[in-house]
Amino acid sequence: MSTEQKIKGSTRAYSYDLLKDRILRLELPPGTKISEKEIADELNVSRTPVREAFMKLAEEELLDIIPQSGTLVSRIHLAHVEEGRFIREKLEKEIVELCCEHFPEEFKFKLETNIAMQDVCADKKNYQKLFELDEEFYQILFHGTGKQRTWKMLQQLNIHFNRLRLLRLLTDSNWENIISQHKQIYQLIVNKETELAGKMMENHLRLVVVDQDILREKYPHYFV
Repeated sequence: MSTEQKIKGSTRAYSYDLLKDRILRLELPPGTKISEKEIADELNVSRTPVREAFMKLAEEELLDIIPQSGTLVSRIHLAHVEEGRFIREKLEKEIVELCCEHFPEEFKFKLETNIAMQDVCADKKNYQKLFELDEEFYQILFHGTGKQRTWKMLQQLNIHFNRLRLLRLLTDSNWENIISQHKQIYQLIVNKETELAGKMMENHLRLVVVDQDILREKYPHYFV
């Protein structure tokens, strides 16, 4: 690969990562109009890698590219949110039950540390970091059961679900309850209470269904 190709590839990747991060963090809220030229000028790069980043984000349903009209940050599709929640509920119930059967001490320590940091972030009202720790909580469960590839696959299917979860945390909705349930799930794993842990995980993920009605009322223009 030539130096020029490497530079182009890294610029495309950087543009993609930056835009995706801004969308997921709601720095670019749903419905925001963006242009290749403005982004290219801001990043001081050519429009080609930005265009390629736009196309990739459109494939992931984070951007809507409308001919003769422009490009918009996609709104959060509630049907996709529900599909993501459904998939996570089924998989994560099984994962937490596997954790009750066997979960190495190093991962128990990681989980305990993660929850302690969630308390700190809640006290500081750092909801962005709290979302990252919330994601890490589940990642530890998957990695601790040797299901790293399943976790990676899940991330691709849960973009709209995760956008709603982040919006929920940023609006300070139910975070005390969320952390409390994380603590209960951890304790059930430690105590090897398989059936109760599975039920707790199901109930935990159904919080999103309750909260989405509140969020739709507060941010109706974010959803479709």
